[in-house]
Amino acid sequence: MASNGHARREKFPESYAIFDRLTAEYAQRDGVALGRMFGSEGLSIRGKVFAFVGFTGSLFAKLPEKRVGELIESGDADPAVMRDRPMREWVTVRADMPGTWSGIVAEAYEFVDSITP
Repeated sequence: MASNGHARREKFPESYAIFDRLTAEYAQRDGVALGRMFGSEGLSIRGKVFAFVGFTGSLFAKLPEKRVGELIESGDADPAVMRDRPMREWVTVRADMPGTWSGIVAEAYEFVDSITP
């Protein structure tokens, strides 16, 4: 039986093609590694995850609450909801918006780097 991560990769190849390119870029930075978040493999800085591909194939990214609102209002991202609960510092970005993933991951990296000891 395939692992959840492998099955998710097969189900959302476009999402992982985008995310894997970003992972290769960020893995070169000090303190960045792959970590686990909500059953997904994601980018982390000093152990804190800042971006991952979720169970729907969307990018999840951790950002300041104010920025989350701006991205949602502009239509560049959707609210992140986990177990019917909105996550105030997380957004989701669909795979059909690949041009936005790089910038949002960059913002997430900067934010989490700034708040993680």
